[in-house]
Amino acid sequence: MNGAELPRYEVLALKYATRPARRAANFLGGDPHDAPMPLDYYIWVVRDAQRLYLIDTGFGQDMADKRHRTLLRTPVEALALVGVAPQDVREIVITHLHNDHVGTFDAWPQARFHLQDAEMAYATGRHMCCGTHNRPYEPDHVAGMIRLVYRDRVVFHDGDAEIGPGISVHRIGGHTAGMQAVRVHTARGWVVLASDASHFYEHFEKGRCFPLVFHVGDVFQGYARLQALADSPEHIVPGHDPEVLCRYRPASPELAGIAARLDLPPAAGAPG
Repeated sequence: MNGAELPRYEVLALKYATRPARRAANFLGGDPHDAPMPLDYYIWVVRDAQRLYLIDTGFGQDMADKRHRTLLRTPVEALALVGVAPQDVREIVITHLHNDHVGTFDAWPQARFHLQDAEMAYATGRHMCCGTHNRPYEPDHVAGMIRLVYRDRVVFHDGDAEIGPGISVHRIGGHTAGMQAVRVHTARGWVVLASDASHFYEHFEKGRCFPLVFHVGDVFQGYARLQALADSPEHIVPGHDPEVLCRYRPASPELAGIAARLDLPPAAGAPG
């Protein structure tokens, strides 16, 4: 298909949780400015009249309690706000297996999961003997994904792969060994959901790095890859930046601050 024939998807960012943080905690090497820099937690929906994809499955109250976050609504509740029920979801991309991206994997009984080979190898291999690397993972989540492998519900990818017309996954690495981003064709062009390949706009815009990292060199190579995949830097959407809900129009007036339309151009006067 050429660009004119591809689907033009609606793309939604859904905020389901948040936690406070300060700038020094969000940059490798710290930051001289002692200012708040909270993290928001999102899942993403890609859909048109024929297709529906969920990007990541977030976490529930168990992880919020264990890891001191504020759960605003479960991922299932967030999807209900935009008319999606668990049984409607048949295709899920797991960008990586950190607890905040795969925590409710068992809430989607009809879905199959798209995952990078390198991510499963990383999450079950020698690097998990190190607390620095294993801290963001939950053994029960990883074991649950392995069980889904044996039920033929995991689709593995080795690098770039088209998973449907106008939507593809791309191994970026860096944050984890198998970190993948999602490229989506929309009415405004190719949008890239970076997930944790760039936690904040400031990371890829200013060439800085989140401190939780497997391979720093791959992080910076990943920024170049994100920009090559997107139609412009404005088409890259970071994984945890509260600014996303400021830059983009709400999905509806009542969902302001909860759901944003990433397939529409940023709001007039937005940064970037």
